[in-house]
Amino acid sequence: MDGTRREEIKPGMRVAVVLKEDQRSGKTTEGIVQDILTRSASHPHGIKVRLVSGLVGRVKEIAGKA
Repeated sequence: MDGTRREEIKPGMRVAVVLKEDQRSGKTTEGIVQDILTRSASHPHGIKVRLVSGLVGRVKEIAGKA
């Protein structure tokens, strides 16, 4: 699962996201989804989420339940 479809992502899931400042390098940060911020059903660059830590990024990979 690559994180481009909203229906695949639920609060409480462990995901790898790319933060805005890491878009050029593609460095990912792991965390647990708190809120889903993208309203549309899909997004080509990944669904934007807020992690429990407060960081915001686009989902690149879904690891599963926390």
